[in-house]
Amino acid sequence: MAVLNPASVPLSLYIHMPWCVRKCPYCDFNSHAVPDGALSAELEQTYLKALVADFETQVEMAQGRSIHSVFIGGGTPSLISAKGYAWLFEQLKSRLNFEDDCEITLEANPGTLEYDPFAGYLEAGINRLSIGVQTFNTDHLQKLGRIHSANNAMDAIEQARQAGFKRVNVDLMHGLPEQTLEQALYDLKMAVEHGATHISWYQLTIEPNTVFFRTQPVLPQDEVLEDIQEQGEAYLKANGFVNYEVSAWRKEQPSAHNLNYWEFGDYLAIGAGAHGKVTQPDGVYRFQKTRLPKDYLAKVPAEHLQMKKIEADELPFEFMMNALRLNDGVNADLYEQRTGLSLEGLKEILTSLRSRKLLVEDSARLACTEQGHIFLNSVLEEFL
Repeated sequence: MAVLNPASVPLSLYIHMPWCVRKCPYCDFNSHAVPDGALSAELEQTYLKALVADFETQVEMAQGRSIHSVFIGGGTPSLISAKGYAWLFEQLKSRLNFEDDCEITLEANPGTLEYDPFAGYLEAGINRLSIGVQTFNTDHLQKLGRIHSANNAMDAIEQARQAGFKRVNVDLMHGLPEQTLEQALYDLKMAVEHGATHISWYQLTIEPNTVFFRTQPVLPQDEVLEDIQEQGEAYLKANGFVNYEVSAWRKEQPSAHNLNYWEFGDYLAIGAGAHGKVTQPDGVYRFQKTRLPKDYLAKVPAEHLQMKKIEADELPFEFMMNALRLNDGVNADLYEQRTGLSLEGLKEILTSLRSRKLLVEDSARLACTEQGHIFLNSVLEEFL
């Protein structure tokens, strides 16, 4: 295994805000209902101070690098005030350099936004929004446990653009309980017509430890799901969107933060339950923060960071699991640069996948064919 050069690996930052107004029945993320139904100013400030203390313990892992992108996820990060974010970024930037064109994305829930905060978030340094709409159908919103209405969602997208946000992602799910083809296409149409510049469009999956897993709602038949996928893709392409990753569609530039994940870049991670990945000369490491907010607040900054090295035999799958999600894949040289392993070690697997038309016939790139993307899980199993 070659010595790795951390300086050549872009460094992002993930910030986790763990609270929601209420937990949705399909959600398996680290999210928790806010105490007493609202996030108090005291709890907000306590948590933000903990994030800064957490960040200070990770500054050395930057190894001289600047922050390339930031993603604030949750939970519902828009429960935190714009003033709180302004203070947070002032503190973080005083401890580590941020690139001049650093992309900073905030996940926002239409049910927790009013018009005024948009300009405040922009002023705080946030330059990209990811709005968790999921669907514009009122009945489906209720079944999903969302607290916003279809009108809230439409207004949020339009008002974000009016406030000055040039980059607005809309999260949409399809394959919802009892959803029809027409309803799924309507969701896409509403996102496009109300100003989304990027759409994350993915099929609902029923995850363990969720209400939906216990209740098993009735989902559309496979034939309907296939029609939704085919006609939805055609609609987005006809409206100028480019599918650059399995579920990501862009009308503007790709998400810099997500690209860094998919290209096996590094990312620091602060907040309850946040996951990070860092490259050291001797290998690639992952770490995770304490999951429950109360335990996280009790431990930061004294929490001992548990670093787990990704073993050499796990690295091929870890790399490919991310890189092959990209429609154009990645430059083949990136494999050795990011893992320290020679691509020669995968020669037999790559030759087999190319002969079966699952990977493109280009030795300079690692990318799935259209058929390979359809059977992506089977392709990835080859690297286990």
